[in-house]
Amino acid sequence: MRPTRNHALTVLLVQVLWGAALPAFADDACVDFKWDVRKERALFAEAPAALAAGRTEASAPVVVPNRLYALRLVAQDQVAFSVPPAGKMRTTPSYAGLATLNIAVPGSYRIAVDLPFWIDVVSHGALVKASDYQGQHSCAAPHKIVQFDLTGMQPFLLQFSGGATDTVLLTITATPERKL
Repeated sequence: MRPTRNHALTVLLVQVLWGAALPAFADDACVDFKWDVRKERALFAEAPAALAAGRTEASAPVVVPNRLYALRLVAQDQVAFSVPPAGKMRTTPSYAGLATLNIAVPGSYRIAVDLPFWIDVVSHGALVKASDYQGQHSCAAPHKIVQFDLTGMQPFLLQFSGGATDTVLLTITATPERKL
């Protein structure tokens, strides 16, 4: 009789613990990305470096991969984009800004932001086409990730536009190798 009671108590304890952990997991809107975003999530948990976004390419601050930035934006009509943004303004007022990305190694990179923003990368006066993207509407760490294949070592101009707020958190990470 005693082993049955211990077994029943163990089963009950497991059910209680599983039930307590399940809502916390189910409430995390950031777990449904199709990619492994652990690196981005870890960076979004850090304290950001504050930067003022550029209004022109010449005034754009330099950003590098593997850091979290809080980029202070300005009204979109005050930004002199190198190339017109590919996305349309979604809100009025709309905020925007520029940053210069320096990378040490050419390859595929992800640009992640905490809010809905249009993200463009400019190289040699032309837009770099995104190779993939995804987002989670209820997640802010990150909210949206856009992947670009960046060739060459030149600085790339990042254009952020169409935002409803004057600050965006962002990070850039190298796209991890796919495991088959």
